[in-house]
Amino acid sequence: MLVAAIAVLPAVYLVIRAREAGLGATADLVLTTRTAQLLGRSLGLAAAVTVTAVLIGVPVGWLTARTDLPGRRLFTVLTALPLAVPSYVAALAVVAAFGPRGTIARWLGPLGVDRLPELYGFPGAWLALSLSTFPYVTLTVRGALRRLDPALEEVSRSLGVGSWETFLRVTLPQMAPAAAAGALLAALYTLADFGAVSLLRYDTFTRAIYVQYKGSLDYSAAAVLALVLAVMSLAVVAVESRMRSRTRIVSSRTARQPRVVPLGRWRLAAAGAMALIVVLGLALPVATLVTWLVVGAQEGVDLAGTLRAAVHSAQASGLGALAAVGAAWPVAVLSARRRGSVARWTERAAYVGYALPGLVVALSLVFFGARVATALYQTVAMLVLAYLVLFLPQGLGALRSTIAQVSPRLEEASRSLGASRLKTTLRVLLPLVRPGAAAAFALVFLTAMKELPAALLLGPTGWDTLATRVWASTSEGFLARAAAPALLLIAVSSVPLVFLALRDNR
Repeated sequence: MLVAAIAVLPAVYLVIRAREAGLGATADLVLTTRTAQLLGRSLGLAAAVTVTAVLIGVPVGWLTARTDLPGRRLFTVLTALPLAVPSYVAALAVVAAFGPRGTIARWLGPLGVDRLPELYGFPGAWLALSLSTFPYVTLTVRGALRRLDPALEEVSRSLGVGSWETFLRVTLPQMAPAAAAGALLAALYTLADFGAVSLLRYDTFTRAIYVQYKGSLDYSAAAVLALVLAVMSLAVVAVESRMRSRTRIVSSRTARQPRVVPLGRWRLAAAGAMALIVVLGLALPVATLVTWLVVGAQEGVDLAGTLRAAVHSAQASGLGALAAVGAAWPVAVLSARRRGSVARWTERAAYVGYALPGLVVALSLVFFGARVATALYQTVAMLVLAYLVLFLPQGLGALRSTIAQVSPRLEEASRSLGASRLKTTLRVLLPLVRPGAAAAFALVFLTAMKELPAALLLGPTGWDTLATRVWASTSEGFLARAAAPALLLIAVSSVPLVFLALRDNR
């Protein structure tokens, strides 16, 4: 319950802060044309990115999980790696390649094309965020396909139904909840994004909140806008939860592997499409950063500052991952081993951070630290607390599913032989849950490394991370200076992602 209270702290504090503005002032701020425009822009971008992520992620997940795609194992890893590319880095790559004077425009120069259309605004934000979020759908769909009972498809085929109709009537409905879960992650990621929309100059709630906080002394207005954004995110979660509750999944209870679907003459075309996705989502950002790094090396690279920022990022992300996994443990045990309203509502409260964008959590903790926890204000501890609130659901989901797969009879047998509860946990439960705990740590570490708003608002003064260093350089127009920390950020973030992908393969 203490963990649940920490998780809901930002939401409660935002409500308190918004009330200080008064009902009339709050209504005047919310019921304006500007707020309505921000609402439409944010929801429109989230809808477009989510649809695109599903259209890309579902075929990629099916091709890498069920077909004889050439290089399937390699594509399984490569299509997950765009998650290691922060959205603001993807935005820079999109502008560098597809901008009016970008790489594509230079290639088309001999054909008489002098300038491509402007990419700033909605088109650039949509493209950058779509390339950053489709792996969420791919990973969830791939996992669902591997858990799906192959007997369902075999029965359909034995009744004379063709491969394509079996996919549409049997496989696709079973994939739908997983695709919806991935779509939820893509939608929440888009609503919470601050870096890409700011660099591409597309006004959404996150950018408006940051401008209101930095450019005005009236922080209550920023809190009101943050509360509106939080309500939007919670509404998206509620819709997905309602859809998921109406769907029944038939999982495999055997160790049989599903039949590999031969692609036939479409094998090379499918491999080419996968290669194009990898180029756009991974190779393009890396190649852009390498080009800028070569240009910046001529003027000198601040290697010491970049390494110092990398140490700060690893320190804060590691502590945040430890805190999130440690806090998720009691909630996961309670949820997996107990039934009733206490366990149910404790778990739901812990998931509040799942629907709160990083900027909203950071803003609420700024208010909380300045007024209540003054000793923690502008310290690494406050940044770790933000990581705990934001990424607790990731650790909780991985731990709960793993603990639920461990039979309680093992713990009961240990207790019946005289072992204490602590000794049983350390010698029986913990070794069995260790793979899930490692996966939870890797996932939280990866996400925390890329987190930008929390590091911007809560990090100690002069204590930069790789994310804030990239942001500071790009926002000032020094793109070459951002190359080294951005490449290092992608490299460090790729390590846990490769671990998760290889673990999924096994």
